Order: sequence, then C-alpha cells, then structure tokens
Amino acid sequence: MTAIPHYYSSLEPFRELFQSGYPVLTYHHIGPRSRGARLKGLYVSPRLFSRQLTELQSAGFATGVLSDFLKCKNGSVCAGSHRVCLTFDDGFHDIFEHALPLLAQRRARATVFLVAHLIGKTNEWQQRQGDVIESLMDESQIRDWLAAGNEIGSHTLTHPFLTQLSITEARDEIFASKKSLEDRFGVAVNHFCYPYGDWNPAVRDLVAEAGYQTACTTATGINQPETAALELRRFTARYPSRNLKAVWRRLRNFFPGKP
Repeated sequence: MTAIPHYYSSLEPFRELFQSGYPVLTYHHIGPRSRGARLKGLYVSPRLFSRQLTELQSAGFATGVLSDFLKCKNGSVCAGSHRVCLTFDDGFHDIFEHALPLLAQRRARATVFLVAHLIGKTNEWQQRQGDVIESLMDESQIRDWLAAGNEIGSHTLTHPFLTQLSITEARDEIFASKKSLEDRFGVAVNHFCYPYGDWNPAVRDLVAEAGYQTACTTATGINQPETAALELRRFTARYPSRNLKAVWRRLRNFFPGKP
C-alpha cells in the first residue's frame, strides 16, 4: 500500500480518508514567512488557512479541539458526524494575530501547545539551530485564546529532545510544564505534544503518569477510537508545492476506481 502522505493543503485529496476516522491537523505559523527562515514549510498564509477552514466546514467537517477526540473515543460525539481537530505547535505570536480572528469568525476551535518557560519570549530552540527569531504568545494573548473557547496543551518547559534527557530531566519537562500552565491560567492541561515528535515508551509512560489524556506525535495517519491516546497521529498543514501534487496522486491509490 502506498505510504500515507504527510502534508495537507487542500481537502479534496483527503476527503474520503478524513471520513474514515479522526484526523488531526498540525500548524506552526499562520502568517508571512520571515525572511531567512530555514523551516519554510512551517508557514501557512492567512489566506490559505482561511480557505482550508472554509473547505472543511463547507464539506460538513466540524473543526474542534483535542478534548473532542476523548469524547469521540467513548462514542458520545463522533456518531454520525465527521470531525477534524486543529492543533498549533509552539504558540507563535502569528497564530494569535492571524489564526485566532479566523477561528472566531468561523466558530472553529483549536488546541495550541505551549513551551511553558518561553511564554512571551522567542523560539530559543530554533535559534540554537540557526533559524530566525520568532515571537511567542504572551500571557495576555493566551488568555484571549482561551476566552475564545480554544484549548492549551503542554509542549514541555523548553522544547528539548526528550529521549536525549535523563529520566529525571524528562520528568521535570513533562510534569512541571503541566503544573506551570495550570497554575498560571487556571485551566486543566490534559494534552501534550512531544517536541520534534521525539518519544519512546519511557517518555510516553511519564506523560501518562503526569496525567495527560492525549499526546501528539509526528506520525502521519488517521486516528480511530482504538488509537492509543498518547500516540496520536497528525497531518502537517502547509502550502501546496510541486512535490505535494505528486503526493496527492499517490493518495488516490488508497481508493481504487476514484478519478
């Protein structure tokens, strides 16, 4: 079977696949690409993001948060409906500036994963790898995000490779980030995202011990009610490219007889 594609730009090539389970989309930036940015694929324009939301909702997909997946697992939400969960990694300022108004306009909701020790600061983990400086949401902006009906989750304290840390250090990143966010914002933080998609069974077990109810990986695919909640798969949203067209053609192989 052809490998499941990683990148999402338009609904049509994914429509039937998305109807077969519970898809989760992941974004990083909504806004113009910064000059000199190394990770160009992480930037989605507001126009494209708006079009993606419109396509999903026009096709009858409800756009929601990770808590909806938990309800889906026990059958209380998903019966007779199709849902797509929207997630944002890192909590960049541009999602507050560009994504939040579009979400509010369409009554859509999303989950953002925050780096707890860098709120109101910058993307230090990327700068160490030579990337450009990008601002992260501050406390006031996160409160506005929550007030609009959206969720927050943890992306650790400092965005490390968790499997490269000692168990003690990994525990602190996982446990302390949850407590920090809950104390600061007064909401339950039930969702976690492994930085860089870097995890192993020992890290996953720490996430479970900390009390998180879901955790997102970088594995690509559709989630089902039986999917392990601490090993959720996602599709990365990005702008269309020449390579993406080839991915779309390969995706058609999932559905023999489709044009």
